[in-house]
Amino acid sequence: MPTRKPRNYKKEYVQYHGRPDQKAKRASRGRARYKLAKAGLVRKGDGKDVDHINMNPMNNSTRNLKILPSTINKRKQPATKTRRK
Repeated sequence: MPTRKPRNYKKEYVQYHGRPDQKAKRASRGRARYKLAKAGLVRKGDGKDVDHINMNPMNNSTRNLKILPSTINKRKQPATKTRRK
C-alpha cells in the first residue's frame, strides 16, 4: 500500500478556498443555514445539512432550500477527483 503525501492546507487555501468566488459561495451557504436555523428548522449538531436543490449555493430562496440528513446530502454531491461514484 503506497503512503500518501500529507495535504498542504495552506496551499489549498491560497489556490482554491481563498479565491473571492469561493469565499462568496461559502458565505452564501452559511447564510442559508442561518436562515433555516432562525426559523427553527435546524440546530447546531443535529446532523442535518441544508441542501440547495438546484446545486447553486448562491440561490438561497426558500423554494431552493431543503433539509436533509448529512449522509443523504453527501451522496447527492457530484463526484470529484477524490470521491468517485
